[in-house]
This record gives sequence, C-alpha cells and structure tokens, in this order.
Amino acid sequence: MGDQLPLIVLIGPTASGKSSLAIRLATLLAGRGKPAEIVNADSMLVYRGMNIGTAKPSADELARVPHHLVDIMEITETASVADFQSMARATIERLRRGGITPILVGGSSLYIRAIVDEFDFPGTDPDIRRKWQDELDRVGPQALHAVLAERHPSAAASILAGNGRRIVRALEVIELTGDFSPRLPEPIYALPQVHQFGLQLERDEMDARIAQRVEQMWADGFVDEARDLAARGLREGLTASRGLGYQQVLAYLAGELSEQEAKQATIDGTRRFARKQLGWFARDPRIHWLQAADPRAAETITEILGV
Repeated sequence: MGDQLPLIVLIGPTASGKSSLAIRLATLLAGRGKPAEIVNADSMLVYRGMNIGTAKPSADELARVPHHLVDIMEITETASVADFQSMARATIERLRRGGITPILVGGSSLYIRAIVDEFDFPGTDPDIRRKWQDELDRVGPQALHAVLAERHPSAAASILAGNGRRIVRALEVIELTGDFSPRLPEPIYALPQVHQFGLQLERDEMDARIAQRVEQMWADGFVDEARDLAARGLREGLTASRGLGYQQVLAYLAGELSEQEAKQATIDGTRRFARKQLGWFARDPRIHWLQAADPRAAETITEILGV
C-alpha cells in the first residue's frame, strides 16, 4: 500500500449506518495500533445546534472517536462545496502527516467527489452574487429560473425551479465565465490512496429505517429543536434552513402544514433523497459495496485494505 496512509471513504444513503460503522472502524484500527479519526462530509453536520434532525453523533460518540468538521458553523452561515473541499482536504492532509488514518463519511456524491477527485470550481464574485440574490428575493425562484433558461437552457434543465441558491450560483458562474457545466467531471482521484466503501440495503429496508428514524427524531424533541433554531435565525440560513426535516418543521411552525403533515413530508422527502443518493453512487465503479446489516463490515474493510 506504500508509505501513504489510506483515506477510507464511507458512503451510503441516509439511515444506512455510516456513522456507527465509522466509529466501529476507527475503534478497531486504534485497537491495532493504527489511530484513526473521522472527517465529516455532510453539509448539515457542520451546524451547531442541528443535532436531532441530522442524526449527529452523540456527545459520547464524539468523545470516543475524534470527529472533524462537526459543529464548526452557525446556522446563519453558508459554506459552499468549494469551502468544504478546502476544509476537508486540509484536515485529511493534517491527519495523515500526524500518522492518523482519516475516515471520510458522507451521503452526498457531490461533496465526496469534490473532496477526493480532481474537481475545480469557478471563482466567485460577491457583487455578482449579491445582484442575483437580490433578484431572487425580488422575483422568486420560478421567475429567476426562467431567466436562467433563457441564458443557458441546459443549466436550467439540470436545476429544479425551486432551488434558488443553485439558480443564483449558475447565473453567477455564467456571468463570470460565459458557461456553466451541469455535469460532474470524470472520476479521477486527486488524493492518493483513496478507498471507497458503500453501504447498500434493500429499498424496503431503507424506507423502514427512514420512517423509524423520523419517528425517533420527533420522540427526541425535534420540533422543539427546530423551534429554538428558528429563534436563532434558522430561516435566514440559506443552507441550514433547507435541511431535510427542518424545512418541513419550519413550514409547520409557520402554519403551512399540520405537525403530522410535516412529519410525513420529512419521511417522504428523506426517502426520495436516499434514492437519489443510491443513484449517484451507483454510477461510480470505484466503490466497494458492503451490506449495511453486516456486523463484520468494519473487519471486512480492514481485511480488504490489509491493515
């Protein structure tokens, strides 16, 4: 395997057990004299206070195995994929230099690939961004999507008409560069010794796990958490306010949905997202797939890597 420590990447849909597997794997490696720490690649786990709705590792779990890029931002702040790429790569490099094996954990193909692959981002211009953000606030996402469709039909076709943030970003990039590519670049690793492992499970099992998780979120006080975050500015957070579950509870708190409707919308939205996650990852032939229910998944990973 060479002198470079491996970068172990754990991916899979929501509720597949990525976080618990990462902790088991890090503990197993540490017991063999190979310290390992977890690097978060979930855009919602970075926010302080968003705990129940993100299934954030517990205080005990965070104490057992060091986690990086967790609880580093306020809910009103926004981190782009490019920001996340920079932070994660710097963390991975620092851990490797210190003799620690990094375990990167996430459910978004975009974030994972931005971190491990050759993935360059167009620059940004605050004035251009502000201009289009102001236009979004003035006319709404549907009308701004029509503007994007006039300027770049293929870009508009790749972005949902309700996704104001992505519409603004596309218009900014088009104004800066004259073009916009809705496709991800070819999968070529930018980092050495990357080993990706994915957790797979049957759709019925995935749907059942998601429903169970959402029911547990409500039982654990998710509505109160979202209410407290709303008082701290959650609605103003461009990224945090769109988190699955939080968006639906904010609609409930605004009187737009009943509580039961918000809960069911969270279940339905999470199931749709999980199917998208599986679709994204299925297109990457570099992933070694494991059964989510396999109690020996951590041992299997170490056997494959020879560590």
